Amino acid sequence: MDPLTFDRLEVGASWTSPGRTVTEADIVNFACTTGDFNPLHVDHDFASRTPFRKPIAHGLLGLAWVAGLQSGAPRVDTVAFLGIRNWQFLHPLFAGDTIHVECSVIGKEATGRRSGQVVWNHRLVKQNGQVCQQGEFVTLVRIDRKRDAVGDEGVAGS
Repeated sequence: MDPLTFDRLEVGASWTSPGRTVTEADIVNFACTTGDFNPLHVDHDFASRTPFRKPIAHGLLGLAWVAGLQSGAPRVDTVAFLGIRNWQFLHPLFAGDTIHVECSVIGKEATGRRSGQVVWNHRLVKQNGQVCQQGEFVTLVRIDRKRDAVGDEGVAGS
């Protein structure tokens, strides 16, 4: 299926990504990539004395998973990523949690002849339904001028 263009996205349309299970290797690799070796993330003894009782995944790792998991649910003809709004870190992620992303279109505005701005609501959700992170992404999405020329107002979503 071709990626969705601005014309085929409707406010209110929503999608759910496939899930993935958080591993300790994910957390350690993120620490190595970013240099963030805060003991809250990588030291089991230290973390056992925190309110969480065990290491937690980096909040920014969760945010990165939101960007990655949602990239195929839905697949969109994105021109640019413009920003993040109102991002909240609500609950920790642990190794062993299985997560998915729920996203919906909450706003869109044509910004030119070639692209339009789309505002997405994203929620990072654990296997038990708990929302761990949420907020808005803003992207620039290509307008399909051929579809627009024939008046097709395609609908996308599930």
